[in-house]
Amino acid sequence: FNLPQFVQLMEMFVGEDVPLSTVKSLVAFIKEEYKQTEEEKMEQLEKVHRVSRLAQRKLLLEALFKKWDNNACGFLDLEEVDAVLSRFKEGMETEALRKAKEHLCFCYPQLSRVGKLSPKAFQTFLELIASEFPGDEDEAIDNLVEFLTTRVERSPTECLQGSARRKWLHNIQHAAETSGASMEPVYKAVFEALAQDAEAHGDNKTISAYIALLEENQLSPARGQILLRYVACTADDAPYVLNQILYRDMKGVSFAAVEEGKPIHVPRVQLHGNIHFWNYDRPEEERKGSFLVLPLHDACWRVFGILGLDTLRDQREEAIFLTHEISFYQGVSHAFSKAYHHICTLQNLLQMTVTALDWLYPRAPSIRTVITFLVEPGKDKPWDYTLRKMITTDNTGQKEIHSSPVLLLRKENLFRDYLYRCIDSSEVIRTSVCGEHHIAVPLRDLSGQALGIFDINIGHHQKLPPPEHKDLQKMLKMAQAACSEILKMSSEETEPSYVLEAERTANWRHAGILFYQFMLQDLRECV
Repeated sequence: FNLPQFVQLMEMFVGEDVPLSTVKSLVAFIKEEYKQTEEEKMEQLEKVHRVSRLAQRKLLLEALFKKWDNNACGFLDLEEVDAVLSRFKEGMETEALRKAKEHLCFCYPQLSRVGKLSPKAFQTFLELIASEFPGDEDEAIDNLVEFLTTRVERSPTECLQGSARRKWLHNIQHAAETSGASMEPVYKAVFEALAQDAEAHGDNKTISAYIALLEENQLSPARGQILLRYVACTADDAPYVLNQILYRDMKGVSFAAVEEGKPIHVPRVQLHGNIHFWNYDRPEEERKGSFLVLPLHDACWRVFGILGLDTLRDQREEAIFLTHEISFYQGVSHAFSKAYHHICTLQNLLQMTVTALDWLYPRAPSIRTVITFLVEPGKDKPWDYTLRKMITTDNTGQKEIHSSPVLLLRKENLFRDYLYRCIDSSEVIRTSVCGEHHIAVPLRDLSGQALGIFDINIGHHQKLPPPEHKDLQKMLKMAQAACSEILKMSSEETEPSYVLEAERTANWRHAGILFYQFMLQDLRECV
């Protein structure tokens, strides 16, 4: 139990409208009767110590990763880290390093192909190495961290640059988490990050940027099986680039970046000869500048689109992308990928919710309304979360999908405090508000935390008729099962991900079908 869960349990036990004296009697009874054995006390202390130690280790390794990845690329080169570690203890631990690397590649199969360490894989690598050493693992981790820390030196200016870049990348993820399942805030955050970095660390270059996603080519199959559709770009380029389609048989290096899975940098486009220019109004003599294409990878390192940048609107002769800028742009493409797939997961969850509510409404006419909320983190204080109203369904099955933001802040909604108590405890809350009875039910993530909530209004009924209550319980059980399955599918370990935009649409439809799959599975188990 955490504190909110314990308080909720006690409130459910004593019930509503009980005298204060009864509550005091219960508290006195628990204080008197609850006894903790020495064994239980030691187990609890050991658990607290273990959790604290792991948390400290995580912070230590995250700080080390950031120091190495100063350009906020999001990854470290495995061979580079391996080469440095081979000199640990003057090369005496090469066998431990070899075993750890083999185990790491088994845990992360894509590593042998791409050779990139994410923060999580980097932490796993060091823990695997430490586990191969004799003696205390924490001490071994500390020695590895100390060794790796001394192998990179960062000036104060470089540290400030890295800090600013990580803040801009965080803004991309925060935009996804507070977008209401819309891509537009994410696109805006990406282009803002690129513009801010160009101004602060790119010699104030004027850049154009655009995002294109792979689609199955159903328009002109003779021109290739797939195409790139430009779904977002910087404002000045919108008349020329937005919604344009790049086919394989057209000029350009974007498909080469897709196939190779690596960035392609053209320092001077005027000398290349194979660049596609969308702005036909620009005279040929002004088509000068640097061009960069970065592939967008999913969690399995499959390419699903590209991020492109150029300096054609910059009038200076030497407006060329430097190595540290390209590293940061790789970080932006990685942040966008995570944000994009987060939005896809939210859209799948909402589609599943719509399907579940469609199933419920003809079976539970006593329910007046069901409002579905998503939990969104605060900007500066993640724990100071907001509830975003997403779907309102009445007992006729009519649904209102809230496209414009309808946000509920805790301090402004005292009469809806039961919703926040439901989120805090991740438990079902029953309450009465203005004479109407509400049941708040959390939709939990894989760790058990509430990521969404159903606010079920049953009007003046204190409880639903037994058949309706049974169907409501069944719907909530199947919705939670489908939610967990969607989250497992989108996790790094098992993500099938979307290579083509059409696959994303198919997955969105599949999310709705998932609810019925679990319903059918439950029915089979009951037969």
